[in-house]
Parts: sequence; C-alpha cells; structure tokens
Amino acid sequence: MSSPDILIAGGGPAGLATAIAACRRGFRVAVIEGRRPPIDKACGEGLMPEALEALARLGVSIPAEESFPFHGVRFIGSQGVSATAGFPSGFGLGVRRTTLHQALVEQAERAGVDLRWGETIKPESSHARWIVGADGGGSQVRRWAGLDSFSRDSRRFGFRRHYRLPPWGDHLEIYWGRGFQIYVTPVAPEEICVALLTRDSHLRLDEALRACPSLKSLLAQATPVSTERGGETATRRLRAVSRDRVALVGDASGSVDAISGSGLSLAFQHALALVDALERDDLREYSAAHRRILRRPAFMSDFMLTMDRWPSVESRAMRVFATRPQIFARLLAMHVGQLPSLNFAAASLDLAWRMLL
Repeated sequence: MSSPDILIAGGGPAGLATAIAACRRGFRVAVIEGRRPPIDKACGEGLMPEALEALARLGVSIPAEESFPFHGVRFIGSQGVSATAGFPSGFGLGVRRTTLHQALVEQAERAGVDLRWGETIKPESSHARWIVGADGGGSQVRRWAGLDSFSRDSRRFGFRRHYRLPPWGDHLEIYWGRGFQIYVTPVAPEEICVALLTRDSHLRLDEALRACPSLKSLLAQATPVSTERGGETATRRLRAVSRDRVALVGDASGSVDAISGSGLSLAFQHALALVDALERDDLREYSAAHRRILRRPAFMSDFMLTMDRWPSVESRAMRVFATRPQIFARLLAMHVGQLPSLNFAAASLDLAWRMLL
C-alpha cells in the first residue's frame, strides 16, 4: 500500500482501534510503529463497560481464559472505611495489556490494515489523505503538526506487578493511602494485577503496601509473576486535537490521570468518533466529539485527585460513601456513562452537601 487514505503513527491500542474502525468503513489504512507486538505498558489493566462496548463495535473479543470479569468498584479508604458499588448494567474486564494488544493486532490483520512494525514515521513525506497521531503522550505527530500547546499539563507516576493468586472478589479494588492509590484488578482466573499511582517518583509498590496492611496480608502468600514496571500518568489538556489533515487520538490527544481508569475507554471512543468525522470529511466534528467524550472522565479524575491531594477530603468523601452507598453508586454509574446528567448533578450536590456536614 504505497499511499493509504489514512496513515496512523502508533500501533498501540488507540492506533489499532482507529485502524480497525477505519478499515471497516472502507478506508485504506496503514499503521507505522517502531516497536513490535505485543506491546506492554504499565497500567491497571481494567477495562470499564464503555471500553468493552467500544471493543464489541470493533469486533474485538478477549479470550475468557486470559481475562476476568468484574462487576463494580470498591474503595478502601486510608482509615479503613470502605464503600462498594456495582455497575448498573454490564461488567468490566481485567486483562493483561499484552493480551489486549494481541487481540487488537489480530483483528487489525483480519480487517486488512497494513501493519508496518519496526518502522519510523516521517509525516512530512506522507501523501496520505489523513494523518493520525496515536503515538502516545510524547507524540511526534503532535509536535510536527504544531498541536503541542497545552492548557494543562501535570504528571504522576505508576508502577505495576502481577501475582499468581485467585481473585478474592468480583470488584476492582482501590486502596487509598496518604498520597497514593493501589489498584487491584483480577486479570485471569489465577492472576491479579496490583498497580500503584503516586505523586512521589521514589515510592515503590512494596513500600506503599506497608501502609495497607489488609492488602499486604492478602498478598503475603502470593507469588509475583512479573517484575515491577513503571511509567508516567498525565493530566493533559490540549488547546486543539486536529489541524488541516492531522488528528490526534488516545494519549497523543491529551489524557486524564490513570486514577480514573478511563484511558483505554477514551482511546477507543476517540477512534470511533474520529472515523465518523473522517467519513464526513470534517475534523471539526471530531474536535467537538473529543470535548464531549472527555467531560465525564475529566470530572471524575479531578475529583479523585482532590481526594488524593487533601486527606481531609478523602476522609470526608469516604465517610459519605460508606454511610450513603447510593451516592457512591450514582457516581460510579455516572463515571461509566450509565447515569443521566440531571441525576448526576443531583448526586454531586448531595455529595458536596454531606461532605460539609
């Protein structure tokens, strides 16, 4: 394929999802990626219901024996208070990042995407009608297109390890510490993922676990099956996500902190929205859709980061969630797109009022 309709820089989940969606609409698509599959990345490895809905639209399925469903979220506060809520409908799925990437690669091959592994993109020499930057937070395409202008840019750090241990529940668990969170996601019938998020670049998982004795006890007899892998997580807002014939998707287009668990869901939604816009030859439509897609995850990320930064906010919020579980359930429903905006506004006001009491 010498001159595709769409040239995508980046063969991670965002780039592959965009390629699959575009091929299914009849575009000729090439993906260029310097690494070779399967590509790994330090993350919590949980797919929310919205992400699974998007994958279904792309025709991507995850092997049941290499994943594990979860039906809600549980918060365990720094003072031991806990709150649990289920998804109003559907479920999430824990899956290793490499397993997810391989499933996307295989679907891209079936769809007819021209996959160019081990190559370097030169966007200035491409004759493709459209160029898509799906090349991550340090996007080369973003810089080349002059879109590297931020209205907000802050970073934290993440570290991840896997343990051979049967999941002890069917919820994704988030343990809150002073200045950090630990996510526990079941990713297979005999395996869990434990991921640390923190502002402290020197903090590591073993040290953080000492501040979460209940979780440390659960992991005491577990066998680590991967080394600790680290990376950055960013809250990044771009002033624009498209220009001329260039559009950005996934982390290249900005991001919310991984605390929200929405990174992959956002990437898949970006992919579907962009292809809709390309069919209409109108990137302004994509820019508007991108803003809409970001609103809910950005709100939840900002709220949870406030809990992270201010222990008193975390303590009060957890007290409300524990004594008024319906408020926690509404916030979770809003977060996964299963609560009307008016109900969400009422739940937010109720939470704010009760935190002041």
